[in-house]
Amino acid sequence: MTAIDPILARAFRALVPPPRLRLSDWIESAVSLPDGVTAQPGPVRLWPFQREIADAIGDPFIERVTLVKPVRVGFTTLLTSAVASFVANEPAPILCLLPAEADCRDYMVSDIEPIFAASPTVAAALSDDQDESGRNTLLSRRFPGGSLKIVAAKAPRNLRRHNARILFIDEADGMEATQEGSPILLAERRTLSFPDRKIVMGSTPVHEETSHVLRAFAQSDARIFEVPCPDCGALSEILWDHIVWDEGRPESARFRCPHCGAEIEERHKPGMVAAGRWRATRPEVQGHAGFRLNALVSLHANAAWGKLAREFLAAKDDPTTLQTFVNTILGQGWRAEGEELAEDDMASRAEHWGLNAVPAEALALTAGCDVQHDRLELTLVGWGEGGMAFVLGHRVIWGAWDAPETWEELDDLLRQTFPHALGGRIGIDALAVDAGDGTTMNAVTGFCTPRTRRRVMAIKGAAGNRPLIERAGSKTRTGARLWIVGVDTAKTQLFGRLARGEAIRLSADLPPVWFEQVASERAVVRYRRGQPVRSFERIPGRRAEALDCLVYAMAARQIINPDWTGRRAELAQEAPPPVRKAPVLASSWMQR
Repeated sequence: MTAIDPILARAFRALVPPPRLRLSDWIESAVSLPDGVTAQPGPVRLWPFQREIADAIGDPFIERVTLVKPVRVGFTTLLTSAVASFVANEPAPILCLLPAEADCRDYMVSDIEPIFAASPTVAAALSDDQDESGRNTLLSRRFPGGSLKIVAAKAPRNLRRHNARILFIDEADGMEATQEGSPILLAERRTLSFPDRKIVMGSTPVHEETSHVLRAFAQSDARIFEVPCPDCGALSEILWDHIVWDEGRPESARFRCPHCGAEIEERHKPGMVAAGRWRATRPEVQGHAGFRLNALVSLHANAAWGKLAREFLAAKDDPTTLQTFVNTILGQGWRAEGEELAEDDMASRAEHWGLNAVPAEALALTAGCDVQHDRLELTLVGWGEGGMAFVLGHRVIWGAWDAPETWEELDDLLRQTFPHALGGRIGIDALAVDAGDGTTMNAVTGFCTPRTRRRVMAIKGAAGNRPLIERAGSKTRTGARLWIVGVDTAKTQLFGRLARGEAIRLSADLPPVWFEQVASERAVVRYRRGQPVRSFERIPGRRAEALDCLVYAMAARQIINPDWTGRRAELAQEAPPPVRKAPVLASSWMQR
Protein backbone atom coordinates (compact mmCIF):
# COMPACT_ATOMS: atom_id res chain seq x y z
CA MET A 1 0.00 0.00 0.00
CA THR A 2 1.48 3.28 -1.08
CA ALA A 3 2.07 5.81 1.72
CA ILE A 4 0.16 9.10 1.43
CA ASP A 5 2.32 12.16 1.00
CA PRO A 6 2.08 14.21 4.25
CA ILE A 7 1.71 17.43 2.24
CA LEU A 8 -1.21 15.98 0.27
CA ALA A 9 -2.75 14.72 3.52
CA ARG A 10 -2.66 18.18 5.04
CA ALA A 11 -4.16 19.64 1.88
CA PHE A 12 -6.94 17.04 1.92
CA ARG A 13 -7.76 17.83 5.57
CA ALA A 14 -7.91 21.53 4.69
CA LEU A 15 -10.39 20.84 1.88
CA VAL A 16 -12.52 18.58 4.10
CA PRO A 17 -12.45 20.14 7.57
CA PRO A 18 -13.69 18.15 10.57
CA PRO A 19 -17.31 18.62 11.68
CA ARG A 20 -17.72 22.00 13.33
CA LEU A 21 -19.26 22.22 16.79
CA ARG A 22 -22.17 24.65 16.71
CA LEU A 23 -21.57 27.76 18.75
CA SER A 24 -24.71 27.19 20.83
CA ASP A 25 -23.43 23.73 21.86
CA TRP A 26 -19.97 25.07 22.65
CA ILE A 27 -21.39 27.85 24.83
CA GLU A 28 -23.43 25.40 26.89
CA SER A 29 -20.45 23.09 27.29
CA ALA A 30 -17.76 25.67 28.03
CA VAL A 31 -19.18 28.92 29.43
CA SER A 32 -20.26 29.40 33.04
CA LEU A 33 -21.81 32.33 34.87
CA PRO A 34 -20.42 33.32 38.29
CA ASP A 35 -22.25 34.63 41.32
CA GLY A 36 -22.93 38.34 41.05
CA VAL A 37 -23.44 38.27 37.27
CA THR A 38 -26.66 36.27 37.27
CA ALA A 39 -29.28 35.03 39.69
CA GLN A 40 -28.60 31.49 38.42
CA PRO A 41 -24.82 30.87 38.41
CA GLY A 42 -23.37 27.84 36.68
CA PRO A 43 -23.15 26.59 33.08
CA VAL A 44 -24.95 28.74 30.52
CA ARG A 45 -28.25 27.31 29.34
CA LEU A 46 -29.48 29.10 26.25
CA TRP A 47 -33.17 29.76 25.71
CA PRO A 48 -34.59 28.26 22.49
CA PHE A 49 -34.67 31.57 20.63
CA GLN A 50 -31.03 32.28 21.57
CA ARG A 51 -29.63 29.14 19.97
CA GLU A 52 -30.07 30.11 16.31
CA ILE A 53 -28.68 33.59 17.03
CA ALA A 54 -25.58 31.98 18.56
CA ASP A 55 -25.18 29.57 15.66
CA ALA A 56 -25.44 32.42 13.13
CA ILE A 57 -22.64 34.24 14.96
CA GLY A 58 -20.51 31.11 14.74
CA ASP A 59 -21.38 30.30 11.10
CA PRO A 60 -18.38 31.10 8.83
CA PHE A 61 -20.70 31.58 5.85
CA ILE A 62 -22.60 34.42 7.56
CA GLU A 63 -20.65 37.68 7.53
CA ARG A 64 -23.14 39.87 9.40
CA VAL A 65 -25.56 39.25 12.25
CA THR A 66 -28.03 41.94 13.34
CA LEU A 67 -30.24 41.65 16.41
CA VAL A 68 -33.11 44.04 17.19
CA LYS A 69 -33.51 43.33 20.85
CA PRO A 70 -35.54 44.31 23.90
CA VAL A 71 -34.33 43.91 27.46
CA ARG A 72 -34.63 40.65 29.39
CA VAL A 73 -33.57 38.33 26.55
CA GLY A 74 -29.98 37.67 27.69
CA PHE A 75 -28.13 39.38 24.85
CA THR A 76 -25.18 40.51 26.98
CA THR A 77 -24.51 36.96 28.17
CA LEU A 78 -24.83 35.70 24.60
CA LEU A 79 -22.45 38.40 23.33
CA THR A 80 -19.85 37.65 26.00
CA SER A 81 -20.11 33.92 25.33
CA ALA A 82 -19.54 34.53 21.62
CA VAL A 83 -16.45 36.61 22.43
CA ALA A 84 -15.18 33.74 24.60
CA SER A 85 -15.71 31.30 21.74
CA PHE A 86 -13.60 33.32 19.31
CA VAL A 87 -10.89 33.84 21.91
CA ALA A 88 -10.71 30.11 22.71
CA ASN A 89 -11.38 28.57 19.27
CA GLU A 90 -10.58 31.13 16.56
CA PRO A 91 -8.00 33.56 17.97
CA ALA A 92 -8.10 36.79 16.03
CA PRO A 93 -8.16 40.54 16.56
CA ILE A 94 -11.54 41.23 18.23
CA LEU A 95 -13.05 44.69 18.65
CA CYS A 96 -16.08 45.45 20.84
CA LEU A 97 -17.68 48.86 20.20
CA LEU A 98 -19.88 50.38 22.92
CA PRO A 99 -21.37 53.89 23.14
CA ALA A 100 -19.28 55.44 25.94
CA GLU A 101 -16.10 54.89 27.94
CA ALA A 102 -18.10 54.10 31.08
CA ASP A 103 -19.96 51.36 29.18
CA CYS A 104 -16.63 49.85 28.12
CA ARG A 105 -15.25 49.75 31.66
CA ASP A 106 -18.46 48.31 33.06
CA TYR A 107 -18.65 45.61 30.37
CA MET A 108 -15.07 44.48 30.93
CA VAL A 109 -15.29 44.50 34.73
CA SER A 110 -18.87 43.24 35.16
CA ASP A 111 -19.14 40.70 32.31
CA ILE A 112 -15.97 39.80 30.41
CA GLU A 113 -13.62 39.19 33.31
CA PRO A 114 -16.07 37.38 35.67
CA ILE A 115 -17.48 35.10 32.96
CA PHE A 116 -14.03 34.27 31.55
CA ALA A 117 -12.74 33.52 35.04
CA ALA A 118 -15.70 31.24 35.82
CA SER A 119 -15.32 29.24 32.59
CA PRO A 120 -12.44 26.73 32.82
CA THR A 121 -12.10 26.37 29.04
CA VAL A 122 -11.46 30.07 28.58
CA ALA A 123 -10.12 31.02 32.01
CA ALA A 124 -6.60 31.52 30.67
CA ALA A 125 -7.63 33.21 27.43
CA LEU A 126 -7.05 36.73 28.72
CA SER A 127 -3.57 36.21 30.04
CA ASP A 128 -1.56 38.62 32.12
CA ASP A 129 1.25 38.63 29.58
CA GLN A 130 2.45 42.04 28.54
CA ASP A 131 1.33 43.38 25.20
CA GLU A 132 3.50 45.20 22.68
CA SER A 133 3.08 48.52 24.51
CA GLY A 134 4.46 47.02 27.72
CA ARG A 135 1.39 45.77 29.56
CA ASN A 136 -2.29 44.99 29.29
CA THR A 137 -4.77 47.73 30.11
CA LEU A 138 -8.26 47.67 31.54
CA LEU A 139 -9.86 47.73 28.07
CA SER A 140 -7.20 45.87 26.09
CA ARG A 141 -6.06 42.24 26.37
CA ARG A 142 -3.73 40.09 24.31
CA PHE A 143 -3.85 36.31 24.04
CA PRO A 144 -2.11 33.76 21.82
CA GLY A 145 -3.11 34.46 18.24
CA GLY A 146 -5.17 37.60 18.80
CA SER A 147 -6.34 40.46 20.96
CA LEU A 148 -9.49 41.85 22.53
CA LYS A 149 -10.13 45.59 22.67
CA ILE A 150 -13.17 47.38 24.09
CA VAL A 151 -13.59 50.79 22.45
CA ALA A 152 -15.96 53.72 23.01
CA ALA A 153 -17.78 55.12 19.98
CA LYS A 154 -17.33 58.67 21.30
CA ALA A 155 -13.56 58.45 20.75
CA PRO A 156 -13.02 57.89 16.99
CA ARG A 157 -9.23 58.14 17.40
CA ASN A 158 -9.41 54.74 19.15
CA LEU A 159 -10.94 53.22 16.02
CA ARG A 160 -8.09 54.43 13.82
CA ARG A 161 -5.59 52.46 15.85
CA HIS A 162 -7.08 48.98 15.54
CA ASN A 163 -7.83 46.48 12.81
CA ALA A 164 -10.17 43.62 13.64
CA ARG A 165 -11.50 40.45 12.06
CA ILE A 166 -14.31 40.13 14.59
CA LEU A 167 -16.42 43.23 15.36
CA PHE A 168 -19.12 43.29 18.03
CA ILE A 169 -21.32 46.41 18.22
CA ASP A 170 -23.58 46.71 21.27
CA GLU A 171 -26.31 49.37 21.70
CA ALA A 172 -25.73 50.85 18.27
CA ASP A 173 -28.65 53.25 18.63
CA GLY A 174 -26.83 54.94 21.50
CA MET A 175 -24.00 55.99 19.14
CA GLU A 176 -23.86 59.38 17.45
CA ALA A 177 -21.82 60.65 14.54
CA THR A 178 -18.55 62.34 15.47
CA GLN A 179 -16.50 64.86 13.52
CA GLU A 180 -15.05 61.91 11.61
CA GLY A 181 -18.44 60.44 10.74
CA SER A 182 -20.43 57.47 11.96
CA PRO A 183 -18.45 55.42 14.51
CA ILE A 184 -20.22 52.31 13.27
CA LEU A 185 -18.98 52.83 9.70
CA LEU A 186 -15.53 53.73 10.99
CA ALA A 187 -15.41 50.48 12.97
CA GLU A 188 -16.60 48.42 10.02
CA ARG A 189 -13.81 49.87 7.87
CA ARG A 190 -11.29 48.43 10.34
CA THR A 191 -12.43 44.94 9.24
CA LEU A 192 -11.99 45.39 5.47
CA SER A 193 -8.56 43.74 5.32
CA PHE A 194 -10.04 40.41 6.51
CA PRO A 195 -11.96 38.40 3.88
CA ASP A 196 -13.43 36.21 6.64
CA ARG A 197 -14.59 39.09 8.84
CA LYS A 198 -17.57 38.85 11.20
CA ILE A 199 -19.72 41.86 12.18
CA VAL A 200 -22.31 41.43 14.92
CA MET A 201 -24.62 44.33 15.79
CA GLY A 202 -27.21 44.32 18.56
CA SER A 203 -29.26 47.18 19.95
CA THR A 204 -32.52 48.24 21.48
CA PRO A 205 -34.03 50.60 18.88
CA VAL A 206 -34.76 54.21 19.91
CA HIS A 207 -36.25 56.44 17.17
CA GLU A 208 -37.69 54.64 14.20
CA GLU A 209 -36.53 57.12 11.58
CA THR A 210 -32.89 57.26 12.76
CA SER A 211 -32.31 53.78 14.18
CA HIS A 212 -29.02 52.16 13.15
CA VAL A 213 -30.16 48.67 14.11
CA LEU A 214 -33.53 48.90 12.33
CA ARG A 215 -31.78 50.09 9.18
CA ALA A 216 -29.35 47.16 9.37
CA PHE A 217 -32.19 44.72 10.05
CA ALA A 218 -34.00 45.94 6.93
CA GLN A 219 -30.93 44.89 4.87
CA SER A 220 -30.82 41.38 6.39
CA ASP A 221 -32.88 38.24 5.84
CA ALA A 222 -35.19 39.62 8.58
CA ARG A 223 -35.96 36.59 10.73
CA ILE A 224 -38.88 36.57 13.17
CA PHE A 225 -39.46 34.06 15.97
CA GLU A 226 -42.77 32.21 15.64
CA VAL A 227 -44.39 29.87 18.16
CA PRO A 228 -47.17 27.30 17.66
CA CYS A 229 -50.64 27.81 19.11
CA PRO A 230 -51.42 24.97 21.56
CA ASP A 231 -54.97 24.80 20.16
CA CYS A 232 -54.63 25.04 16.36
CA GLY A 233 -50.89 24.52 15.91
CA ALA A 234 -50.50 27.55 13.60
CA LEU A 235 -47.24 29.45 13.91
CA SER A 236 -47.22 33.19 14.66
CA GLU A 237 -45.01 35.86 16.16
CA ILE A 238 -46.23 36.97 19.60
CA LEU A 239 -46.98 40.68 19.27
CA TRP A 240 -48.37 43.14 21.80
CA ASP A 241 -51.66 43.29 19.85
CA HIS A 242 -52.12 39.60 20.70
CA ILE A 243 -51.96 40.14 24.49
CA VAL A 244 -55.33 40.64 26.20
CA TRP A 245 -56.47 40.81 29.83
CA ASP A 246 -59.61 41.32 31.84
CA GLU A 247 -60.54 44.91 32.66
CA GLY A 248 -58.67 46.04 35.76
CA ARG A 249 -56.79 42.71 36.05
CA PRO A 250 -53.47 42.91 34.15
CA GLU A 251 -52.31 39.77 35.99
CA SER A 252 -54.81 37.83 33.83
CA ALA A 253 -52.89 38.68 30.63
CA ARG A 254 -52.89 35.94 28.00
CA PHE A 255 -52.05 35.38 24.34
CA ARG A 256 -54.90 35.42 21.79
CA CYS A 257 -53.99 33.34 18.74
CA PRO A 258 -54.41 35.49 15.58
CA HIS A 259 -55.43 32.35 13.63
CA CYS A 260 -58.06 30.62 15.75
CA GLY A 261 -58.80 33.20 18.46
CA ALA A 262 -57.98 30.83 21.33
CA GLU A 263 -56.73 32.56 24.46
CA ILE A 264 -53.58 30.90 25.80
CA GLU A 265 -52.49 31.34 29.42
CA GLU A 266 -48.95 32.16 30.56
CA ARG A 267 -48.29 28.61 31.77
CA HIS A 268 -48.17 27.45 28.13
CA LYS A 269 -45.46 29.93 27.14
CA PRO A 270 -42.40 27.72 27.94
CA GLY A 271 -43.75 24.92 25.76
CA MET A 272 -44.65 27.30 22.96
CA VAL A 273 -41.20 28.92 23.01
CA ALA A 274 -39.47 25.52 23.14
CA ALA A 275 -41.34 24.50 19.96
CA GLY A 276 -40.78 27.88 18.29
CA ARG A 277 -38.61 28.53 15.27
CA TRP A 278 -37.07 31.39 13.36
CA ARG A 279 -38.44 32.22 9.90
CA ALA A 280 -36.58 34.39 7.40
CA THR A 281 -39.02 36.84 5.83
CA ARG A 282 -36.43 37.76 3.16
CA PRO A 283 -34.74 34.40 2.43
CA GLU A 284 -33.20 35.74 -0.78
CA VAL A 285 -30.66 37.71 1.31
CA GLN A 286 -27.50 35.68 1.90
CA GLY A 287 -24.66 36.29 4.35
CA HIS A 288 -26.60 38.67 6.63
CA ALA A 289 -28.75 37.09 9.33
CA GLY A 290 -31.17 39.48 11.02
CA PHE A 291 -33.17 38.66 14.16
CA ARG A 292 -36.04 40.65 15.69
CA LEU A 293 -37.21 39.90 19.23
CA ASN A 294 -39.55 41.31 21.82
CA ALA A 295 -39.77 40.54 25.53
CA LEU A 296 -43.07 38.65 25.13
CA VAL A 297 -41.15 35.44 24.31
CA SER A 298 -38.65 35.87 27.15
CA LEU A 299 -38.76 33.18 29.84
CA HIS A 300 -37.44 35.62 32.42
CA ALA A 301 -39.71 35.84 35.47
CA ASN A 302 -39.94 39.61 35.07
CA ALA A 303 -41.13 39.20 31.49
CA ALA A 304 -44.35 37.36 32.39
CA TRP A 305 -47.26 38.68 30.34
CA GLY A 306 -49.10 39.86 33.46
CA LYS A 307 -46.10 41.90 34.64
CA LEU A 308 -45.64 43.43 31.22
CA ALA A 309 -49.33 44.35 31.08
CA ARG A 310 -48.98 46.09 34.44
CA GLU A 311 -45.93 47.98 33.18
CA PHE A 312 -47.86 49.07 30.10
CA LEU A 313 -50.77 50.42 32.14
CA ALA A 314 -48.35 52.43 34.28
CA ALA A 315 -46.57 53.82 31.21
CA LYS A 316 -49.28 54.40 28.61
CA ASP A 317 -50.43 57.89 29.65
CA ASP A 318 -47.01 59.54 29.48
CA PRO A 319 -45.16 59.60 26.12
CA THR A 320 -41.84 59.49 27.95
CA THR A 321 -42.55 56.26 29.80
CA LEU A 322 -44.51 54.83 26.88
CA GLN A 323 -41.49 55.26 24.61
CA THR A 324 -39.36 53.36 27.12
CA PHE A 325 -41.89 50.52 27.07
CA VAL A 326 -42.04 50.47 23.26
CA ASN A 327 -38.24 50.51 22.94
CA THR A 328 -37.16 48.17 25.74
CA ILE A 329 -40.08 45.72 25.97
CA LEU A 330 -41.51 45.57 22.47
CA GLY A 331 -38.16 46.10 20.74
CA GLN A 332 -39.67 48.69 18.40
CA GLY A 333 -38.50 52.11 17.29
CA TRP A 334 -40.45 55.10 18.58
CA ARG A 335 -42.22 57.31 16.08
CA ALA A 336 -42.67 60.58 17.91
CA GLU A 337 -45.93 62.49 17.83
CA GLY A 338 -45.97 66.25 17.72
CA GLU A 339 -43.20 66.84 15.17
CA GLU A 340 -44.54 70.40 15.17
CA LEU A 341 -46.68 71.91 17.95
CA ALA A 342 -49.84 73.94 17.39
CA GLU A 343 -49.88 77.04 19.60
CA ASP A 344 -53.65 77.53 19.29
CA ASP A 345 -54.32 73.99 20.43
CA MET A 346 -52.07 74.44 23.48
CA ALA A 347 -53.66 77.78 24.37
CA SER A 348 -57.15 76.25 24.17
CA ARG A 349 -56.25 73.81 26.93
CA ALA A 350 -55.20 76.52 29.42
CA GLU A 351 -56.73 76.25 32.89
CA HIS A 352 -57.64 78.90 35.47
CA TRP A 353 -54.89 78.53 38.01
CA GLY A 354 -51.34 79.80 38.19
CA LEU A 355 -48.78 81.30 40.53
CA ASN A 356 -51.54 83.10 42.43
CA ALA A 357 -53.34 79.81 43.02
CA VAL A 358 -51.04 76.80 42.71
CA PRO A 359 -53.06 73.55 42.23
CA ALA A 360 -53.19 71.08 45.10
CA GLU A 361 -51.47 68.37 43.01
CA ALA A 362 -48.38 70.53 42.36
CA LEU A 363 -46.13 69.69 45.32
CA ALA A 364 -42.73 70.81 43.97
CA LEU A 365 -41.67 73.85 41.96
CA THR A 366 -38.76 74.35 39.57
CA ALA A 367 -37.84 77.16 37.19
CA GLY A 368 -35.79 77.57 34.03
CA CYS A 369 -34.10 80.88 33.19
CA ASP A 370 -32.98 82.03 29.74
CA VAL A 371 -30.42 84.85 29.74
CA GLN A 372 -30.71 87.55 27.07
CA HIS A 373 -28.53 90.64 26.89
CA ASP A 374 -31.36 92.97 27.96
CA ARG A 375 -33.47 90.67 30.17
CA LEU A 376 -33.91 87.39 32.01
CA GLU A 377 -36.92 85.18 31.21
CA LEU A 378 -38.20 82.46 33.53
CA THR A 379 -40.86 79.76 33.29
CA LEU A 380 -42.05 78.22 36.57
CA VAL A 381 -43.35 74.64 36.58
CA GLY A 382 -45.05 72.69 39.36
CA TRP A 383 -44.66 68.94 39.64
CA GLY A 384 -47.05 66.29 40.92
CA GLU A 385 -46.13 63.06 42.64
CA GLY A 386 -47.06 61.00 39.56
CA GLY A 387 -44.98 63.11 37.16
CA MET A 388 -47.68 65.53 36.03
CA ALA A 389 -46.27 68.95 35.09
CA PHE A 390 -48.15 72.21 35.78
CA VAL A 391 -46.79 75.20 33.84
CA LEU A 392 -47.74 77.92 36.33
CA GLY A 393 -46.40 81.16 34.88
CA HIS A 394 -43.73 83.10 33.04
CA ARG A 395 -41.76 86.09 34.31
CA VAL A 396 -39.52 88.64 32.55
CA ILE A 397 -36.88 90.60 34.46
CA TRP A 398 -35.79 93.59 32.39
CA GLY A 399 -32.23 94.79 32.77
CA ALA A 400 -28.75 94.36 31.32
CA TRP A 401 -27.15 90.97 31.86
CA ASP A 402 -24.13 92.55 33.54
CA ALA A 403 -26.10 94.89 35.83
CA PRO A 404 -26.06 93.84 39.52
CA GLU A 405 -29.66 94.97 39.99
CA THR A 406 -30.83 92.49 37.33
CA TRP A 407 -29.44 89.56 39.30
CA GLU A 408 -30.68 91.04 42.58
CA GLU A 409 -34.21 91.01 41.18
CA LEU A 410 -33.77 87.37 40.19
CA ASP A 411 -32.59 86.59 43.72
CA ASP A 412 -35.69 88.30 45.11
CA LEU A 413 -37.88 86.15 42.87
CA LEU A 414 -36.14 83.00 44.13
CA ARG A 415 -37.07 83.94 47.69
CA GLN A 416 -40.75 84.41 46.89
CA THR A 417 -43.41 81.91 47.88
CA PHE A 418 -46.76 81.43 46.17
CA PRO A 419 -50.21 80.61 47.60
CA HIS A 420 -51.05 76.93 47.40
CA ALA A 421 -54.46 75.30 47.18
CA LEU A 422 -53.71 73.19 50.28
CA GLY A 423 -53.56 76.37 52.35
CA GLY A 424 -49.83 76.99 52.66
CA ARG A 425 -47.26 78.60 50.38
CA ILE A 426 -44.76 76.96 48.02
CA GLY A 427 -41.32 78.19 47.04
CA ILE A 428 -38.90 77.38 44.22
CA ASP A 429 -37.03 74.11 44.84
CA ALA A 430 -34.49 74.41 42.01
CA LEU A 431 -33.50 76.83 39.25
CA ALA A 432 -31.52 76.16 36.07
CA VAL A 433 -29.92 79.24 34.47
CA ASP A 434 -28.56 79.12 30.92
CA ALA A 435 -24.83 79.85 30.80
CA GLY A 436 -24.33 78.70 27.21
CA ASP A 437 -23.69 82.20 25.90
CA GLY A 438 -19.94 82.70 26.21
CA THR A 439 -20.46 86.41 26.86
CA THR A 440 -22.74 85.95 29.87
CA MET A 441 -21.24 82.76 31.31
CA ASN A 442 -19.14 84.44 34.00
CA ALA A 443 -22.11 86.50 35.20
CA VAL A 444 -24.31 83.40 35.35
CA THR A 445 -21.78 81.24 37.18
CA GLY A 446 -21.01 84.14 39.49
CA PHE A 447 -24.70 84.21 40.47
CA CYS A 448 -25.22 80.45 40.68
CA THR A 449 -22.07 79.23 42.44
CA PRO A 450 -22.77 80.89 45.84
CA ARG A 451 -26.34 79.53 45.68
CA THR A 452 -25.49 75.92 44.88
CA ARG A 453 -26.96 74.72 48.19
CA ARG A 454 -30.24 76.30 47.14
CA ARG A 455 -30.11 74.18 43.96
CA VAL A 456 -29.39 77.11 41.68
CA MET A 457 -27.45 75.67 38.74
CA ALA A 458 -25.59 77.13 35.80
CA ILE A 459 -26.42 74.93 32.81
CA LYS A 460 -25.38 74.57 29.20
CA GLY A 461 -27.49 72.86 26.55
CA ALA A 462 -26.08 70.06 24.38
CA ALA A 463 -27.71 68.42 21.37
CA GLY A 464 -27.87 64.73 20.61
CA ASN A 465 -28.83 61.59 22.50
CA ARG A 466 -27.78 62.63 26.00
CA PRO A 467 -29.13 62.31 29.54
CA LEU A 468 -31.64 64.97 30.50
CA ILE A 469 -29.08 66.53 32.87
CA GLU A 470 -25.61 65.58 34.08
CA ARG A 471 -22.63 67.29 35.66
CA ALA A 472 -19.99 68.57 33.25
CA GLY A 473 -16.77 66.59 33.33
CA SER A 474 -14.60 69.65 33.98
CA LYS A 475 -14.93 73.10 35.47
CA THR A 476 -14.88 76.42 33.62
CA ARG A 477 -11.78 78.61 33.53
CA THR A 478 -13.05 80.44 36.60
CA GLY A 479 -13.46 77.19 38.52
CA ALA A 480 -17.27 77.08 38.27
CA ARG A 481 -19.14 73.83 37.74
CA LEU A 482 -21.68 73.56 34.90
CA TRP A 483 -24.50 71.10 34.36
CA ILE A 484 -25.12 69.78 30.84
CA VAL A 485 -28.74 69.58 29.69
CA GLY A 486 -29.67 67.17 26.89
CA VAL A 487 -31.94 69.61 25.06
CA ASP A 488 -32.98 67.19 22.29
CA THR A 489 -33.91 64.58 24.91
CA ALA A 490 -35.98 67.15 26.82
CA LYS A 491 -37.68 68.50 23.69
CA THR A 492 -38.58 65.01 22.51
CA GLN A 493 -40.31 64.35 25.82
CA LEU A 494 -41.98 67.77 25.92
CA PHE A 495 -43.24 67.64 22.34
CA GLY A 496 -44.82 64.25 22.95
CA ARG A 497 -46.52 65.46 26.13
CA LEU A 498 -47.73 68.75 24.66
CA ALA A 499 -48.98 67.18 21.42
CA ARG A 500 -51.02 64.56 23.28
CA GLY A 501 -52.25 66.99 25.90
CA GLU A 502 -51.32 64.50 28.60
CA ALA A 503 -48.98 64.65 31.59
CA ILE A 504 -48.56 68.43 31.19
CA ARG A 505 -51.12 71.10 32.04
CA LEU A 506 -50.98 74.81 31.20
CA SER A 507 -52.05 77.93 33.08
CA ALA A 508 -54.33 80.56 31.60
CA ASP A 509 -51.98 83.16 33.11
CA LEU A 510 -49.36 82.37 30.46
CA PRO A 511 -49.15 85.19 27.88
CA PRO A 512 -50.01 84.41 24.22
CA VAL A 513 -46.39 84.94 23.19
CA TRP A 514 -45.39 82.07 25.50
CA PHE A 515 -47.42 79.56 23.44
CA GLU A 516 -45.98 80.98 20.23
CA GLN A 517 -42.42 80.58 21.49
CA VAL A 518 -42.95 77.04 22.79
CA ALA A 519 -44.15 76.10 19.28
CA SER A 520 -41.09 77.77 17.72
CA GLU A 521 -39.26 74.58 16.69
CA ARG A 522 -40.04 71.39 14.80
CA ALA A 523 -38.46 67.95 14.82
CA VAL A 524 -36.67 67.09 11.57
CA VAL A 525 -34.42 64.34 10.26
CA ARG A 526 -31.31 65.47 8.39
CA TYR A 527 -28.45 63.46 6.93
CA ARG A 528 -25.11 64.38 8.48
CA ARG A 529 -21.96 62.63 7.36
CA GLY A 530 -24.18 60.12 5.58
CA GLN A 531 -26.24 59.21 8.65
CA PRO A 532 -29.82 60.27 9.53
CA VAL A 533 -29.90 62.48 12.62
CA ARG A 534 -33.08 63.61 14.37
CA SER A 535 -32.89 67.13 15.78
CA PHE A 536 -34.95 70.24 16.39
CA GLU A 537 -34.82 73.28 14.12
CA ARG A 538 -36.18 76.79 14.61
CA ILE A 539 -39.17 77.80 12.52
CA PRO A 540 -38.06 80.96 10.66
CA GLY A 541 -39.19 84.21 12.24
CA ARG A 542 -39.94 82.81 15.71
CA ARG A 543 -38.23 83.29 19.06
CA ALA A 544 -37.70 80.38 21.42
CA GLU A 545 -37.09 81.81 24.92
CA ALA A 546 -40.20 80.16 26.41
CA LEU A 547 -39.28 76.75 24.97
CA ASP A 548 -35.76 77.03 26.37
CA CYS A 549 -37.08 78.05 29.80
CA LEU A 550 -39.46 75.08 29.82
CA VAL A 551 -36.63 72.70 28.91
CA TYR A 552 -34.43 74.06 31.71
CA ALA A 553 -37.25 73.82 34.28
CA MET A 554 -37.77 70.20 33.25
CA ALA A 555 -34.06 69.50 33.68
CA ALA A 556 -34.08 71.13 37.13
CA ARG A 557 -36.81 68.68 38.18
CA GLN A 558 -34.30 65.84 37.84
CA ILE A 559 -32.08 67.04 40.68
CA ILE A 560 -34.76 67.29 43.39
CA ASN A 561 -36.15 64.33 45.27
CA PRO A 562 -39.19 65.59 47.21
CA ASP A 563 -40.65 63.85 50.20
CA TRP A 564 -44.16 63.92 48.77
CA THR A 565 -45.92 62.97 51.98
CA GLY A 566 -43.99 65.49 54.03
CA ARG A 567 -44.40 68.20 51.38
CA ARG A 568 -48.17 67.65 51.26
CA ALA A 569 -48.40 67.97 55.04
CA GLU A 570 -46.20 71.06 55.01
CA LEU A 571 -48.30 72.82 52.37
CA ALA A 572 -51.48 72.03 54.28
CA GLN A 573 -50.30 74.23 57.18
CA GLU A 574 -51.52 77.80 56.89
CA ALA A 575 -48.81 79.06 59.21
CA PRO A 576 -45.34 77.69 59.93
CA PRO A 577 -45.04 75.59 63.09
CA PRO A 578 -44.01 77.51 66.22
CA VAL A 579 -40.29 77.82 66.79
CA ARG A 580 -39.13 75.86 69.82
CA LYS A 581 -37.46 78.04 72.41
CA ALA A 582 -33.94 77.18 73.46
CA PRO A 583 -33.66 75.77 77.00
CA VAL A 584 -32.78 78.23 79.73
CA LEU A 585 -29.26 77.54 80.90
CA ALA A 586 -28.64 77.62 84.66
CA SER A 587 -25.07 78.81 84.44
CA SER A 588 -23.21 80.96 81.96
CA TRP A 589 -20.28 78.55 81.77
CA MET A 590 -22.48 76.05 79.93
CA GLN A 591 -22.77 78.51 77.04
CA ARG A 592 -19.06 78.44 76.29
